[in-house]
Amino acid sequence: MKRLVYIVVMLMVFLSACEQQKEHTAPAILDRDSVPVMTTMGVNTLISDSGVMKYRIITEEWKINQNLHTPRWIFEKAIFLEQFDEKFKPQTYIQADTAYYYTEKRLWELRGRVHVKTSDGLVYDSEQLYWDERMKKLYSNTFSRLVTPERSLQGSYFWSNETMTKYYVSNSKGSFEKGIMDKDDDGGANAGSDTLKGIMRPQATPVRRSTSSNR
Repeated sequence: MKRLVYIVVMLMVFLSACEQQKEHTAPAILDRDSVPVMTTMGVNTLISDSGVMKYRIITEEWKINQNLHTPRWIFEKAIFLEQFDEKFKPQTYIQADTAYYYTEKRLWELRGRVHVKTSDGLVYDSEQLYWDERMKKLYSNTFSRLVTPERSLQGSYFWSNETMTKYYVSNSKGSFEKGIMDKDDDGGANAGSDTLKGIMRPQATPVRRSTSSNR
């Protein structure tokens, strides 16, 4: 009899424990925006545009997310871009800690220790740089430093063409070699020089206005 009571008590304890157990499950993922459709590790690939080899991508991790409001490629573990000219000759090298490529806009956003070097010896450094493939230009609204064999510039705004042979730095300061800002025959700056000229109005001479009148 005592044994039967013991078995009944143990059975009740067991059933009570089963009723108190909770199922541990992860919540469903409702926001599809956070899920990339593809993740590739150890990337070294060539990217072409209209049949022309445009640049090489080297990165540790490449995510493609088409579900976001603005579809993009995501490079969160640094990126190295090698840009080619029409003859497949390396022209520009770009490095950054993080990068985003907005596929519909064809716009690169490079962040964190952005470093650019061209085959002509130009070196550019900033914390953020945009590369607009449609407009064929690069620009930045953050502090930028640009160094060439002839000069050194830094300023709060930077713009250049895609090959970085023509560029503009505003609110800048730097050093220049003698003669590099000489004017050409058309009165403009030499090709490749920075655009630092402003339009100056001629100084006006004050004229006293007569207050007398004929009667």
